[in-house]
Parts: sequence; C-alpha cells; structure tokens
Amino acid sequence: MLKKLLNTNLRLSSCSKLLPTSLTSTSTLCTAPSTGQQQDATSSMPNVTRRLYGQPTSLTHPHLLRDGEVSPRITKEEYRGRRRRLMQAIAQYAHHITLNTTHHLVVIPSATKVYMSEKIPYPFRQNSDFFYLTGFLEPDSVLVLHSEGDSFRAIVFVQQRDPHSELWDGPRTGSDGAVDLLGVDEAYSVNELPNFLSPFLRSDSIRSVALWYDVHRLQNDHLSFVDRTLKAAVADGAPKFLNSPRSLIQHLRLFKSPAEVVLLTESCRIASKAIVKTIESTDANATEHQLHAKVDYECRMGGADHLAYPPVVAGGTRATVIHYVANSQSLSEDDMVLMDAGCEYNGYVSDLTRTWPVARRFNSHHRALYEAVLDVQLQLIRRCEDRPSLDQLFHNMIDLLGHNLREVGVIDRMSSKNECSKMTHQCCPHHVSHYLGMDVHDTPLVPRSRPLQPGMVITVEPGVYIGKDVDCVPLEFRGLGIRIEDNVLVTKDGIKVLSDLCPKTVSEIESIRMQRI
Repeated sequence: MLKKLLNTNLRLSSCSKLLPTSLTSTSTLCTAPSTGQQQDATSSMPNVTRRLYGQPTSLTHPHLLRDGEVSPRITKEEYRGRRRRLMQAIAQYAHHITLNTTHHLVVIPSATKVYMSEKIPYPFRQNSDFFYLTGFLEPDSVLVLHSEGDSFRAIVFVQQRDPHSELWDGPRTGSDGAVDLLGVDEAYSVNELPNFLSPFLRSDSIRSVALWYDVHRLQNDHLSFVDRTLKAAVADGAPKFLNSPRSLIQHLRLFKSPAEVVLLTESCRIASKAIVKTIESTDANATEHQLHAKVDYECRMGGADHLAYPPVVAGGTRATVIHYVANSQSLSEDDMVLMDAGCEYNGYVSDLTRTWPVARRFNSHHRALYEAVLDVQLQLIRRCEDRPSLDQLFHNMIDLLGHNLREVGVIDRMSSKNECSKMTHQCCPHHVSHYLGMDVHDTPLVPRSRPLQPGMVITVEPGVYIGKDVDCVPLEFRGLGIRIEDNVLVTKDGIKVLSDLCPKTVSEIESIRMQRI
C-alpha cells in the first residue's frame, strides 16, 4: 500500500496552479476532540513576557524581535496566514482530484536533535516546513492542522516542561506557553499525540479522513515516534487517503513575503561584506582553511547565525572540483581562489560565489576567462526581467557561454554547433540556477520549468571548470575553475540583485586586492 501512496504523492508536483493567491479567508476555531489544555489563541503578546520560553521573545531579545513577532520580522498573523493558505490549497487540491471528503488531518513534525557522538549534539536546525508554518524552534514537536468543511484549527504538540531537562538544555515553552507564543489554537504534550490521532486513524473509523503526511519518512530505517504511529495506521488500512503536503507547502514558500525579502536581503548583505573582507585579506601565505575561517568570522560578526552550508574555498586546480569542501591546501601566488559561501540569518540564507587572484591582479588568461563568465552572468541576470523558467535560463547559458568560450579560444572556433554545445556542457556541468529561501536549494519539489514570477528569489551562477588534463584546451586555460554567483529577487517591476554589494568586475576586485599593499 505504501508504494501506491508514494506514487499518488507524485501528482502533487504539478498542482501549483491550484494554490490560493490571497489571504482573504479566515480560519474558524473548533472544539478539540481530545483531552488536553486549550488556551485562548488571541492572547496578547504581554502574556509571553511573564516567563522564559524555549526561544527568543521580544522581552528576552528586544534587539531581534518586536512585539507580535514569533521569529524576527515574522508576526503571529503572518504564520496564521501561512497555515490558512495551506489549508486552502489542500481543499482546492482535494476538489481537483474529486476526493470525497472535506475532513483533512495535516501532520508536520519538527526536526529532532541528532548526535555526532555520545552526548555531543550537532547544532540543531529546525525542519524548514515546520518552521515556515509555526516559527517554533524546539525539537521533537508536531504541528497538526485539522479541518472539517470550511473551518480548521491549528494544534501543536510540544515537549513538556521538565526541571531536570531544562537544567541541562535550557527552558522549554511547554503546552502551557505554546498558544501565547505561537498564536495556535491549542497546545498539548507531545506524548498525547498518539491518543489524539487514534480516533482518526482506526480502520473501523466511520469518519473518512484524508491524512497529509510526508509518506517518504515511513521508509526510513530509523523512525520517529510520529512515523511509527502513522506507519501502523497505514499498515492497518487506514486512512482511506494519504499524501504528502510537502509539495503544496513548498509552492507557498516559493513566493516571499515582504518580511522574508527583508531577511533575505540582510543575509545577502552580510555575506557580501564578509566575502569582500575575505578577498581583501587574501595573500600567498594564506591557506584555504584560513579563508574559510575568515568568511565564517565576518558573517557571524556581521549578525549572521552561522554559515548556510560548508563553503567551497578552492585555490588553483581545486576550483575545478565543483563541490570541493576540504579547504585544506595552501595558496600560491599564481592561484585563483573560488569561494562559494553564504550565511543564514534568522532562518533565511544567502548563496554567493566569487573568484579572485591571489596576486593583486588577474593575469591575461585568467582575465579573459573570467570576463567571459562575467559577461554571461550579466546577460542572464538581465534575461530574468523577461521571467523565463530556470531551465530556459540554463539553455540560454549554454548558448552564451559557448559563444564566449569560442571567442577566448577555449573551444575551437571551427567546431560545429553540436560540438560547441557538448564542450560547453563539459565545461559547466551544473545547472545555472536554483530557488533560494529558507534553504540553500530551496523548494526542490517546485519544477525548474516554471516561469519566474514576482516574489521568487533565485541564484544565477554560470561557471567554467577546465581540468588540468583536458588536452583539447589551450595549456594556459587548463586547471582553471571560475564561477560567479548572485542572488536575484523577481519583483513586479523587474528584478533586484540582493547581493549587489559584493563586487565582481575585474577592476573592482583588483581595487580590493590592491588594498593589501
């Protein structure tokens, strides 16, 4: 049965046209069917200030949050609107496939703490879909959205407050604080989740419920207690309909709100300034590891939480390894450095790449290849104003890059169009763009064949990677890797380059490098 459900889930990826485009409707609060503590969802923010919670509030961190915000810049009302739009999307999708029920149960678990060794956890990062709908930062929690007809209620199941655990790990919000903090309708201990779900998931239930849960989680070797509860129900033949909500959530996440744009802009600003300072500090006595440490330090000092991903800091021929992250070699005066780095700022990320010479100036063949890539990138950014799909942007890149590589002599000018295209694919084997937001490769279930629309944020990142043993390329270009990447917001009036504070022309980079004198 699980295989059949997985196949059914694939149909969601083509349902973006069913998503509601406004926040005009409102949710109606219903009576809880299970035992637990129900609280007034309209409690004012001052109630939040009476005690410590498991995450920052406007009282404990006034430099980060204002009254009414659950997470920096994102208010309770915005989170309510996201949950409302998801339930509207689910209702529309159910109508589209003629699903014979208006009774929906959406279950979205948080991330859980993961350990690198005994008692030593990895830094915790929340499940992006869960965070998008709640703003809640604690692990081992669950959001349940329950609708019947046109009304729905939002319920969170959280870890109970426990003096011993809080002694070691800090305060928990608990079920007695989650409603005020998050603006949900009800909150219960996570231990009550199986009892809450049981009436809906029994095979003999007279209520026809559609369960929305990431069914792919049920195939993992290590199942959470939520997975185990739901897997048992699936094995028992209930519910009648099971599908993942992830595609619908990601189609909502694709379009950034004004508050999200502010967060992404700041993330790009911090990363841009950090990379500039790293370019400025580079010298022939440095190591890749030191440049890694420099960009990390500057991002954190600039206000970022941490780097968004393990950065690529590749000197010389190592820049031809696209995902080189060892960052362990020394630099030499003749090297170019390729740095792919970004930071996370209050849940939103940046993703930039710059390439520069360890020497204070580009040599002639470095400059020729660099400007060939830069010219392509600038044309592609302008092309975004026409709102192509990311796939169309990739095909544009292949044509433009192939032309420029011929002009500089990397590709034989006598080669056929097919030969030129094949060689260009070999020089740049990756896509030229991906969506950006809460994750670096954001909303992966949204097809790249979808035309750009206002509110989307993408990367534009052409590159050239020529191995040192590629005999068909002139010797002076072998062993070079160059990529230039910016983050672009699509607006109703055109585009905005969010990372425009990070210089990239030859003259700008050389000016920064000359400051080392």
